[in-house]
Order: sequence, then C-alpha cells, then structure tokens
Amino acid sequence: MTDEQTLDLGPQARIVARLVAGVPEARLDDRTPCPDYTVGGLLAHLAHLTVAFRDAARKDLGPTTDTAPEAVVPPLPSAWRTTMPVHLDELADAWREPAAWTGMTRAGGVDLPGGVAAVVAVDELVVHGWDLARATGQEYVPDRAALDAAHAFLLEAAAEDDRGGGIFGPVVPIPSDAPLLDRAVGLSGRDPNWTPPKGG
Repeated sequence: MTDEQTLDLGPQARIVARLVAGVPEARLDDRTPCPDYTVGGLLAHLAHLTVAFRDAARKDLGPTTDTAPEAVVPPLPSAWRTTMPVHLDELADAWREPAAWTGMTRAGGVDLPGGVAAVVAVDELVVHGWDLARATGQEYVPDRAALDAAHAFLLEAAAEDDRGGGIFGPVVPIPSDAPLLDRAVGLSGRDPNWTPPKGG
C-alpha cells in the first residue's frame, strides 16, 4: 500500500458538504474565483465530479466517467442540498476500498491509474472547496492530509507544464513562506487574495 492509499477522503468530503450546506440561495448567481463558474455553476460542477470520481473508484465506467468536464455544463440538480452530501459520503466510502486504488479507471473521459484518480479527486475537493468558501464568505480550513496531497499534485503538474494555460491556468507566484493553502491555490492558477466583486 502506498502513502496515497492511506489517504481518507472523508474529512475533506465532510468539509465540502458543510460548505455546500452554507450556500445561501441568493448567492447562486455570484462570481467565484474560477472564472468559468458562478456559485451555482461551481456547485453543479462539484455535483458532477463527485459522482464521476465515486464511479471511477468503483470502476463503474459509463456516462458519468466518460464525459470530459469541458464537454458539458451540467445543470444544478434541484435537490442539490440533499443529494450532494450523500454523494460526497459515497465518494469517500468508494475510495476506502483497496481495489479502488489498483489497476486503471476513468474520469473525465481520461483513462488513468486508480491512485492518480484518487489524488485528482482530492485536488478537486480542496481547490473547489476554497473557491466555494471564498465566493460565499465562509471559513475554510481544509483537511491537512488532503491539502498536502493536493499541493504535491499541483506542484508536480506545475513542474511538467509550461503554465501558459491548460486545465489549471497559469501559476500565480506565491512566496515560499506563505501558508500551504495559499501556495496550493496559487499553483491552481488562482489568486489567494481574491475577493468577490462588489455586487456579486
């Protein structure tokens, strides 16, 4: 078992579920640090990726795992407040199975090793958790193990990419002595000092 296989997604999944529960209905059209998404769009993206990476862990490959994120902007499910916490729990449970970490699976239409898919899922929860918290004015302290894994993943991705664009966007330079969350956010192409624009 590798170090990554000891990672429990449950603590970070519960943090994201708390953030989801704290989103006011009036904020769904507000901007987020991720320029492609409003708060409602970000919630829809999270709802989609949670199910996709749950099914990737289960090796239940099909429409949920085969669709590239940029191929479709899924609508926000009408029952998102009740379904998303359930799916986040299912995501964490699915990655607690040792078989999820072995062999190949698929997510976002990309075939990749199970362990890599797990770390990508963790990164999505950590970074989009920050997006959601910052856009809606909620406190955010990610699970430290999840943050460590996300930062290592983003650091490796930055080293392999010229950062001229792509999935994460250009790195935002952050001092090496800055908090780890700020450094991870910068590696994801976001400004840790982002605040919602006036008027949403």
